[in-house]
Order: sequence, then C-alpha cells, then structure tokens
Amino acid sequence: MTFAQPLWLLLLLALPPLMLWYRRAARARHVTLQVSRQAAMKGVKTWVLFARRYLQSLRWAAIALLIVALARPQSPWQEEKVVAEAIDIILALDISPSMLTRDFAPDRLSTAKKIANDFASRRPYDRLGLVVFSGGAFMHCPLTDDRRIFQAFVNNLQVGRLEDGTAIGMGIAAAVNHLKDSPSASKVVILLTDSEDNKGQIGPIKAAEIARALGVRVYTVGIGSEGTVMSPIRQNFDGSYAFAPRTMKFDSQLLETVAQLSGGRFYRARTPDDLRDIYAEIDRLEKTPLTTTIIRRDVDLFFWFLTAALCLLLLEMLLRWGPLRVVTV
Repeated sequence: MTFAQPLWLLLLLALPPLMLWYRRAARARHVTLQVSRQAAMKGVKTWVLFARRYLQSLRWAAIALLIVALARPQSPWQEEKVVAEAIDIILALDISPSMLTRDFAPDRLSTAKKIANDFASRRPYDRLGLVVFSGGAFMHCPLTDDRRIFQAFVNNLQVGRLEDGTAIGMGIAAAVNHLKDSPSASKVVILLTDSEDNKGQIGPIKAAEIARALGVRVYTVGIGSEGTVMSPIRQNFDGSYAFAPRTMKFDSQLLETVAQLSGGRFYRARTPDDLRDIYAEIDRLEKTPLTTTIIRRDVDLFFWFLTAALCLLLLEMLLRWGPLRVVTV
C-alpha cells in the first residue's frame, strides 16, 4: 500500500501528546467522592465503569483513521493489455453416419466434438467457425470470437441432418467461401473426416486449389482405426442406427494431396490421444501474434478508512449518549 499525500501522516505524531493532555484535563474535571472507609466501595464496579474507561479510545482511533484517509492510501494495480492479431479458423467436421463408428469411446463424433471444444478453449483471441458436411455441406456456426457460442454449436452436432455420403470437397468449399471475405491475414480450415469422398459437385482437389488461390491453409485430419469396426449399416424407423462389423475404406492419399496443395498438413488419428495431439500441434503451428502492454493504475483506498472512522465515531456517540451517559446533578 502506498500514499498519494504522505505528509498528512505527520499529524499522527500529534496524537500522543493530545491524548495525554486530554487525559489530564479529564481528571481535573472529575468530582472526587470522599468516603470514610474503602470497604464501602467494594462491589460497586460494573461493566459501565470499565467501558467508560476505554470509550475515548474509539474517538482517538477514528481520528487516526481520518488522518490516514487524508493521506490517500492506494493499492498499486497492474493491468495487462493484450493486442492480438487474430486468426480465422473454421472447423469442417464430417457428420456422416460413419462418424458413429465405435472404435472411439463412445464414438468418433463424440470424441471429435470434445477435442474440438478443448482446442477452442486454447484459442482465446481467434475467431472460430463451424462447417458440417455429409452428402452436402453448410455453415453451422459463422465466425465468432464467443467461445461459448461456438462450443454450443459443436455440442449440438448430430448425425442425420444431411443426406448420406461424404462430400469432402463441398465441406472445404463451404469453409473457404466463408473465409474469402475475411480481413484476417491468416485463414485456416481444419477438416476432419473418416471415409472416402463420394459426393458433391466440387471435388476435394478443386476445392484445395480454390483455397490456395484465396490464401486459406487446409489441415486435413483422417480419423478412425484400421480393420473391422462396429459401424452403422442402416437407420431404423425410430431414427437410431443398427450396427454391424464393417471394414471401412480410407483415402489417405487424397487428404494428403489436399493439404499439400493448400499449404497445410495431413494427419492421421487412430486413437483419441492421436486426435488430441494433432489439435495440439495445429495449435502450436498456428500461433496468434501478440503484443503486450503493461498499464499501471493506482486504486484509492481512502474510502474504506473514512468509512471505518465514521463508524467508530457513530459507535462512540451512541455509547456516550446511551448506556454510558453521565448524569450530573
């Protein structure tokens, strides 16, 4: 704690002699009662007599607090102002029925949603958006710097909102189309899928070329383990899916080509830990440039000392004119 006007504290040096003078003057004003025997006064002491002895201390404490308040006590406070050059990132997520495959616990889509939310929480200064694709593609969440909104859209994702299929090119194209007018100097698409491209009017290679022309980097992530897995084979009448062992195909070469054409990278996620590590690496590669400025501010604390002094003065007056009042006759 510091003081803006510390010279006022010199008044505290005057308090001890003032207290001594007042005590002597008070003794001179008191009436002396003479009794024949000291034993006659035994048992006369009450809490009132004890309290009156220290009543004046409340006033001295209040005066001391008022002097401290005049010196303007302050608490130094430092504020860190961060100026960030934000990156615009769109997550293009496959929501085809195959994303319900159970080689991830509980399934691929649930794991992808959880790790995407973790990734978003590590990017506090960037704008994030969400594109979903299956047999088609659409912008599910426009670019926003509100993490809660983005994460709510991610948590709300469900399979079955689009026709079956995997239109990888359409997913990239929808994301790039939303980024093309972005003023950000750095624009990124993170595409996550688990199967081959088999739908859409725009192919993945053409979409990657468009992304490169518009300065958008595409990171492609292939999710899913190899071999036979429990995967949806049909949708029941109640909207649920029937599962059966199935060997799924995966076109790693296509995703690698898409990433290379746009200046990004291709990753393969066979386990949840792989996927988490991939997002962590992308987080390191796409660092947000920051400049930091330290702003120093002093917060005045005199109000608290002033309030305490007034409370003590009020208490002293209530006691002096209340239960500790002296009646003279």
